[in-house]
Amino acid sequence: MMIDSLKSHLPLQNIQTITPFNKGWSDDRKFIVVTVDNKYLLRVGDINNKNRYIQHARLLEQAAENGLPTHRLIAHGTLLADTHYFLLLGWLAGDDAEDVITSFSQAEQYNLGLEAGKILKVIHNFKLVSASSESWAKRFNRKIDRKIEMYENCELKYENGHLLQDVVSKYRHLLENKKVVQHHGDFHIGNMLIDENDKLHIIDFDRHDTGEPYEEFNRITWCASLSPAFASGRIDGYFNNDVPDEFWELLLLYISSNMLSSLPWAIPFGDKEITTMRKSYAEILDWYDDFIRVVPNWYKIY
Repeated sequence: MMIDSLKSHLPLQNIQTITPFNKGWSDDRKFIVVTVDNKYLLRVGDINNKNRYIQHARLLEQAAENGLPTHRLIAHGTLLADTHYFLLLGWLAGDDAEDVITSFSQAEQYNLGLEAGKILKVIHNFKLVSASSESWAKRFNRKIDRKIEMYENCELKYENGHLLQDVVSKYRHLLENKKVVQHHGDFHIGNMLIDENDKLHIIDFDRHDTGEPYEEFNRITWCASLSPAFASGRIDGYFNNDVPDEFWELLLLYISSNMLSSLPWAIPFGDKEITTMRKSYAEILDWYDDFIRVVPNWYKIY
């Protein structure tokens, strides 16, 4: 993809530079666009993903309507002889939250988590930008069955890995008769920024999907590993300090089902990722006292 071609197709005046921006795990290509007056983030992907990009744009529009701190949508559309689709976003200046969270006091970390939880609650009240005709129980039970099969067929196993399957069997009945909401899709501290005024911003809606509300907490393990205070705040902010018992049971189900597939997923990436997943599982066993408890030991009000 030629930078000169991008310059001639973008709806911007006085473009000075377009520079590749290679952070993150998304499949699209990202660029920093600088004009005389402003700075932007440009996301470009194959035209076959057009609908996903349009849905992404709709989420950003709803975020703006609700005053959520995230990228401002500038423009979107086809690009490069209709072979690609783009999103042009306002630039967000700030530090990666995962890099700086521990520089804050415990109380400040908790308060930032409260903000994250409140933001997630608003996202879950968005209008759906996509939908499935299947019930949540049918969708997620199929996913669980696939993860169990992946683990059983995996050449490697966790120590005490059978406990994961016990947890899944115990709680999967809770999936019945659940509502479906809009999901950010990858909501964790790695997709958040903290600006110079210590304000939290949410980024990367590109993995958006729909699902049962509490499933969006399945990546809170990454938050808790870095900052138990932040993770605790996320939960309290979402529930306004009134956490239902069923949340903890469903959270344990979602975390456990994720761990089943994490080890098979890691194998193609080598020993480093395998070691990371083993450590993650050991950490989870510690949090839950080998699943004797339902509420993790890191959760408290700071």
